[in-house]
This record gives sequence, structure tokens and C-alpha cells, in this order.
Amino acid sequence: MSDSSQKSISEDTIDLSRLFGALFRKKWLIIGVTSLFAFIGIVQGMLATPIYRADALVQVERRNTVSPLGNVDNVIGMGGGEFSTSAELQILQSRMVLGQVVDRVGSDFIISPVELPYIGGFVLRRGIPRPDFMEGYPHIWGNESINVARFNTQESARGRRFVVERGAGDTYHIMQGENRVASGTLGQPEVFLDGELELTVESFDAAEGAQYVLTRQHKVSAIRGIGNRLQVAEVGGSAATGMIRLMMTGEDTNEITRSLDAVAQTFLTQNIERQSEQAQQSLEFLQRQAPELREQLDLAEQNLNEYRSSLDSVDLSSEAQAAIQRYIELDTRLDELEFQEAELAQRFTPSHPNYQALLRQRRQIERDLQELNARVNELPAAQQEVLRRTRDVEVTQAIYVNILNKVQELEVARAGTIGNIRIIDSAVLSGQVAPNSARILILYTFLGLLLILGYILLKELLKRGIESSEQLESVGLNTYATVPQSSAQRKLNRELKRRGKKTSKSVVGGVLAQRDPMDLSLESLRGLRTSLHFTMMDGRNNRVMLTGPSPGVGKSFISINLGAISAMAGKKVLIIDADLRKGNLHHAFGQGSAGGLVEFLSGELTLEDIIKPTGIPHYDVITRGVVASNPSELLMRPGFEQALEDLSEMYDMVIVDTPPVLAVTDACVAGKHCGTTLLVARFDKNTVREVKMAKKRLEGNGLEIQGAILNGVKISSRGASGYYGYGTYKYQ
Repeated sequence: MSDSSQKSISEDTIDLSRLFGALFRKKWLIIGVTSLFAFIGIVQGMLATPIYRADALVQVERRNTVSPLGNVDNVIGMGGGEFSTSAELQILQSRMVLGQVVDRVGSDFIISPVELPYIGGFVLRRGIPRPDFMEGYPHIWGNESINVARFNTQESARGRRFVVERGAGDTYHIMQGENRVASGTLGQPEVFLDGELELTVESFDAAEGAQYVLTRQHKVSAIRGIGNRLQVAEVGGSAATGMIRLMMTGEDTNEITRSLDAVAQTFLTQNIERQSEQAQQSLEFLQRQAPELREQLDLAEQNLNEYRSSLDSVDLSSEAQAAIQRYIELDTRLDELEFQEAELAQRFTPSHPNYQALLRQRRQIERDLQELNARVNELPAAQQEVLRRTRDVEVTQAIYVNILNKVQELEVARAGTIGNIRIIDSAVLSGQVAPNSARILILYTFLGLLLILGYILLKELLKRGIESSEQLESVGLNTYATVPQSSAQRKLNRELKRRGKKTSKSVVGGVLAQRDPMDLSLESLRGLRTSLHFTMMDGRNNRVMLTGPSPGVGKSFISINLGAISAMAGKKVLIIDADLRKGNLHHAFGQGSAGGLVEFLSGELTLEDIIKPTGIPHYDVITRGVVASNPSELLMRPGFEQALEDLSEMYDMVIVDTPPVLAVTDACVAGKHCGTTLLVARFDKNTVREVKMAKKRLEGNGLEIQGAILNGVKISSRGASGYYGYGTYKYQ
């Protein structure tokens, strides 16, 4: 397998050890973010509004369908049917029931305090009194309340918010926005806004300026609000038990128990009314029939008496007497079936099997009557007429008496109707269902942990920065040194900032080689010094240029401290700040930038004038000078090359610190006069592509790169960015 294929496979493979290492290095960040989310969870659990639940228990008993007019089920062959509470469950949650609940408990009337943002509910629940500095604010505190005895609005004003503000003395005000549109007196009935609002505020125990919001909801909205909080379920999960558990949730414990009791009572009341409705309908039917039968009875008796008077007297034979009794029996039975048919017609259609069974019984009685009429027709004419008229009297009287009896029975049945619903347990508070503080804490903690882990892992997976010297060597660059990040250098930066020095995020805070010569990064630079000694022996001069692909790679840190440890080794060293735009080397030595390279190249100062001591023996510096508007042109002047030639004679090593090569062309100009060129890349920041582009840029301008330095290898301090930046530069 080729080397390129191996590199491709290596780049596409997820290094688990690297990921776990990144998590371990960021352990304090993980702990901090997770702790922060856990704290937010604790606060959220404290501030969340408690939700309570109340429950009640009702029983739906098996219903026996018995008519006050007679047992219709026995007549038509109906059984009790399968017992089910599914219909009752739907009735419980219907607008018919919940609408009556709204009217009973006044759920459409809402009084809402104007609360503090975020913590208002917590303040009210804890009863925290109003502090002095909150006087005059509209927010309601824990020791404040309002008592509204009457609140009526026109139908068109339902859903509208009316803000009531506490006034001075016994007054209050109706607000619209910031304006007071009306005022009232506590304890007095008031009419506001041209009759749109009728209001009686009995008491208003609050500071002046405190506000409540009064709203009369649309009834549909109030019904929906109760329905959303009501839960209905069969106990045991089986309809055969007939037990129904009612549950309601809400913030106000008194409101949910009252509302749940109202639901149970309304359910019971409508059931009783429904049960008595059948008896009421039958009673109304019989009460309409009774006067008609009474008129028929009077007419029949009159006809019979008139006929007997016309014939003086006609005695009925024993056969005629028996026929009359049979007529009474059959007509009474037929009349009962007619009443039962009227009742059954309210429940079934004529095609129903039960309805057809009743019709068959009626046709049988009618056939019996026809046979009886045939036998009566065989009697003498006088006997037949007397029998028929006597039959009309007797049958009508029997039916009339029967109806009067049934009217009394129905009145008793209606008065004694109890329904088949029974309230077993009234509504009681069963406890708090939300918030679950432990669950909120766990969820927030888990969320924080998940987010920070995801962020770290995603950031690690998306990194394409250089992480090994092998990657530099893969683009044809020898790695002269791998320099770990220095925590001591960051301390020097912070110290300089505390002293009030003007600096940027990547400015040097002193010379590390002088302050902490045992720092691990300096050991790497000592190795670099040794490597450069042999490299410069083969070079055309003793000048070393350091540049980087992009800002913030730490090349100035390398330049300063490389020069310092070389000077400490006995060499005479000069460092030149060739960054004429944003060079900041002077900060490391506690000097100003003026009187530097720009002034020399502009002809204002001589070479001797711009060389300044650093405070370290055998170590001098040439600062940037004033900010130049044409730095590239200045570096291209012959004076710069001649100055470097003269300086090479004066010093054992001349270090030229230049701007990033991909940002500006200054490095390519200065590099033509240096025998050794080193490219500084930042660990985990610069990509292989950037290094390739920088190498190509330098080589395209005729420069030979002797090697590269991988800076900031200490991953635990990943993210530090050298000591100065080039935020305004663009790649050319």
C-alpha cells in the first residue's frame, strides 16, 4: 500500500484515544458547564409553578330498563344488554357537563396578579412582602391580595383584559395601557366604560400602584381549559367494574377541588334528569289521554242510558255478559300495548326486531277481537246493541281507571328517581405532580453534560490542524523543533496587562528565557539553537528569518526567546522587528516602538541610532518604528539590504521577525536577504493546506525553506494564541 493511501486511511480513522484525551484535558470545563446546568436546574425547580392534582371516584351502576307503563323489556323480549361505561366517559368530558361546571364555579372569571418577571410566582408562593425599594411598582407581592365581589361584562367584552390598579385611600383605577380611564371606590358597586363593565371590589390589600388583571373568558375557552385539565379513566381498566376515577390538575388547590366536585355533581344531576325524562314523557302522554277518555266514558254512558230508556229495559244473557268481560280484557290489553308502542317508538324504529315483536302481539289481540265480534253478531239485534253500548262503557271506564292509576305511579316514580350514578369519593387533593425537582435537576445536569461533551467531541472531530511533525514532513519540511505551549508565558502576559501596558491578545508579556529559564518550551528552543548552529554554518550568511502561515502562530515568541538563549550562550545576537504594520516586539523589552526600522529606512535615523539594548547581555533589538503606510516598499529599498550586511558583521546571529507570509508579502521581501528561513506552524491551528500554501508562496519568490517549527504542542493549553495578531490582513 502506498504512503498516500496510508495517510488517507489515517486521516479518515477516528482516534478514540485522542477523543478521550481531549475529554480528560477539558475535565474542568466539563465539570464547570455541568455544574452550571445543574445550578440552573435547581433554580428552575424552585421557580417553577407547582401543579397539584385532586381526584374523585364515581360509580355507574347497571341500569335496568323498566317502564312505569309496564316492563317493556319483558313484553318485547329485550335483555339488559352488555354493561359499558364508555358512554358515561364521553358524557363526563362533554361540553354539556363542563359548561354547567363553568357556570357553577365561575371558571370563566380569571384574576391574575401582575407578577415580577421570572420570579413573580416564587415571590407570591413564598409570601415575600414588598420591599421598600419596590414601592410604586405594579407588581404584586406575597402579602397583597384583592377581593372582587362582582365582575360582569358585556358579551362583546369577553376575553378583554381589565387592569385594576390600587389607588390612594379607598380608591382604585381602571387602566388602559398607562392611562387611567375610570376610578372606583372600594365596597361600592360601580359601572364603568358606558356599562361595558360592572365591578364591585370589596377590598384591595396592596401598595398604591399595584395591579391585577381581570378577565371574563369566552365560555368555550373556559370549557376547553377545564377539559384540558380533566382526566377520566375506568378503575381497573375494565368497563365491567363501573368505577370511574376523575382527576384534575391545576395551580390552585381550592379551585381544582371545587371544579372536580362540580364535575361529579353535574354528572350525577344530568343522570338523574335523564332517568326521570322517560317517566316525564310518559306522564305527559297519559295526562293528555285522560281528559279524552273521560269524555268518551261520559258519552258511552249517555248512549247506553238512552238506549235502555227507549226499550224500557233489556237484560243481557249470560253469554253477552261473558262477551263483555272478554271485550274489557282484550281492549285493556290492546290499550296497554298502544301506550307501550308510543314509548318504544322513542327508542327504536318500526323495523327494529323488538318493535316488530310488539306489533305481532297487537295483531294477535286484534284477531281475537274479530273472532269475538263474530260471535256477538249471532245474538239478537237488541242484545247486540245493548252489549256494544255496555262494552263501550265498561272498556272505556277500565282504561280510564287504569290511566289514572298509572299517572299516580309515574308521579311517584318521577319523584323517586335516583339515577344509576353514585359519588363514592368526593374530590380531595392527592398531592403535587409537578415540578419534580429531582427530575429537573437530573435532566438539566444531563443536558449540560451532553452539550459540553458534544461540543468538545465535535470540535475535536472537526479539527484539521497539524498535530504531529510527520504532517510537516509530509509536505517536504524538516521539523527543527516542537515547542510546547508555556503556561509561564501566559502569566507574563497577564502581569503586563495588570501593569496597564497597551497590548493585544497575543502580545509578549516579557522575555521568558530571562524570567523562567527552566521552562519546558525553552528546552525545545535550546535544541533549535543547536540545530541552527549547524544549519547556519552551511548558509550564505548568519541571518535567520522566522515567519508563519497565518497570524497567532507564536513566531515572535520563538524569535525573542531563541535570541535570548543564544545570547545567554555567549553569542552576540540582534533581533529585528520587520513587521512594519503590527510589530510588537518592543513590549517584551519594555520599550516603545518609535525610533526603529521605519525611521531608518525613511532616512530619519542612522543604523546606530535604532539599535537598542534589551537588558540581556549581548542581546540587542531593532524595533518596528512608527506605523508605516508602505511597509513592503520600505523593505525593498537598498538600505535594508545594506543594513543587514553591516549588522551581520557586528553580530553572530541576526534574527528577522516578519509578518505572516499568507497575509502580506513582507516576508518574501525580507527573506531574500536571509540565509536561513524557518516556517513556524501552530499546533492544532494551522492546517497542512496552509503550510503548503505558505511553502509555495516562499518558494515561488525564490526562497528556500530550511525547516519548520511546530509551536504550541502542549495540548492542555490549546487555544492560546501567541502574542500578537493580524486581524485586518487578508490573504493575497
